[in-house]
Amino acid sequence: MTLNHHSDGNTGQRLLRLGFMPLIDCAPLVAAVRLQLDRKHGLHLQLHRQASWAAIRDKLLTGELDAAHALTGLVHGVQWGIGGVQADLSILLTLNRNGQGIVLSHPLAQALDAGQPLTEAFADLRRPPVLAQTFPTGTHAMWLYYWLAAQGVSPLHAIRSVAMPPPQMAEALARGELDGYCAGEPWAQQAETLQVGRRVVASGEIWPDHPEKVLACRRDFATQEPETAVALTATLLEACRWLDEPGNRNQAAGWLAEPEVIGLPVEQISTCLGASDASGSPRLSFHDGGAVNFPYLSDGLWFLSQFRRWGWLAQDRTESDWARQVAEVHGTARYREAAASVAVQVPAAESRRSVLCDGIVWDGHAAQAYADAFAIRE
Repeated sequence: MTLNHHSDGNTGQRLLRLGFMPLIDCAPLVAAVRLQLDRKHGLHLQLHRQASWAAIRDKLLTGELDAAHALTGLVHGVQWGIGGVQADLSILLTLNRNGQGIVLSHPLAQALDAGQPLTEAFADLRRPPVLAQTFPTGTHAMWLYYWLAAQGVSPLHAIRSVAMPPPQMAEALARGELDGYCAGEPWAQQAETLQVGRRVVASGEIWPDHPEKVLACRRDFATQEPETAVALTATLLEACRWLDEPGNRNQAAGWLAEPEVIGLPVEQISTCLGASDASGSPRLSFHDGGAVNFPYLSDGLWFLSQFRRWGWLAQDRTESDWARQVAEVHGTARYREAAASVAVQVPAAESRRSVLCDGIVWDGHAAQAYADAFAIRE
């Protein structure tokens, strides 16, 4: 399904095909087209809704898509050839922070409410719980695995993990095929709308202000068309800035609710776009004065640390290998050029400090030692 609100006479504008998934955090792409921000930068963006993250990956690699709304972990997984083909990708900017959730069936959620440890609630099932995520190396898998491990549950040995497109998850939970899942909004909220399960933790409670979706492209696109890559980055930066300005999210909710984008009631979309969720965890943020959008090197290294933790990265790759690959993927010099062109501030440092739900500090340093220190790992 294609979203294209320009006329056909776009002489002199570079046509770019961008993929997206029907999620709240595709909002910057939709806003860029609806506000015609692409025209300001000599571009003509054509948006193509996709059925799965695997489809986005495959179409990026074949060139059917020029760039895409993508999971941060998907980009790094492809870069390292985890579970599939290896290819060189680039992150142009981070599109949002927070805004995802872990859902459990009502019996499991009620057990946690009653103070029962998650390990015991799972044991009461008398079978391995079946939990879904959206892509094996994606953000949802990483939030789910991190949260489970923090509760004393090994995600590799104590559960059965399945990958599933987010729009299918709530109905699979209703049919009893799943015991829970981790997904981006509005699909975590959908379980509550259908009364088949409940969000027990928001992703911002696992890692406050975590990186979530990015705008990704093939490395050859970014290097062979550097001016186009900068223009595309600047376009999405302006869209992210617009989304964080007061009042604009109500308009964006109407666009996202349309059938060719997400196709759910606007009231449900508006709730997910709100200032905060019911848990009071950090809000879904698209810009925050530019703090959201910078592709921090420490964010990329965190995903590599989790890949190592779960046994997906070879032990013989050095810390300098990791740093070099992350720097190539994140392209901070290109981002800085784009940010300067639209007067967006950039941070002085390319790493940041965070405290996750288990109290462990992540600051981007000694990533391999950080990975190896977890009690639950492969």
